Amino acid sequence: MKQSFSKLTAGNIPVLVDFFADWCGPCKMLAPILKQVKEELGDNIKIIKIDVDKNQSIASKYQVRGVPTMLLFKDKKQVWRQSGVLPKDEIINIVESFR
Repeated sequence: MKQSFSKLTAGNIPVLVDFFADWCGPCKMLAPILKQVKEELGDNIKIIKIDVDKNQSIASKYQVRGVPTMLLFKDKKQVWRQSGVLPKDEIINIVESFR
């Protein structure tokens, strides 16, 4: 998974990684918001969901302690990080600022 993760975060399109867990209430609230972000930004963003319970090595590598945690990557570099649920417009503004 580690190699594919670095491949997934490569390239000049911003990649939003959503670290979540099935048992997490706020994660369930964030999912439809991220769907709207993807619908609005289309090919200008990639969104990857990572279940922290199934991918503990990646979660610990990025020191994800709570869920949901979103990380934004551009050209394999982490450029932004936020825990918790954010409104759609705020997420879009953040992504746009790194395009």
